Amino acid sequence: MSFEVGASRSLRALHRLPWGTEAERQPHAHDYRIEVVVERERLDERGVVCDLDVLRAGLDDVLGRLEGRDLDEIRPPDADGVTVEILARWLHGSLMEVVGRAGGETLAIRVWEAPDAFGGYRACVI
Repeated sequence: MSFEVGASRSLRALHRLPWGTEAERQPHAHDYRIEVVVERERLDERGVVCDLDVLRAGLDDVLGRLEGRDLDEIRPPDADGVTVEILARWLHGSLMEVVGRAGGETLAIRVWEAPDAFGGYRACVI
């Protein structure tokens, strides 16, 4: 069992899926919703999981680097394209230091591609 806090932001970015439909093989934009959830087994001495202001600032910084950009810039060498799962893993790696400094123990990322569809990644930060 654990406590959790989170934040959510929007992100508009381009991607392509070489193995997808004709439209998906072309660069196209998505309006993603990025959801981050930080967990901690016990609350800290202030009674919180982590500092939400620090979490929000870190999320704004990371997403600011991607806004309006082509996600191929962060595509790992072993991937054909940036899926929601790959984007979630990249966001986790980009936020884990900030979340750890803010007091979090586990970070979960969900990347919503549509109101009813997401991909995610979850792992410890400490």
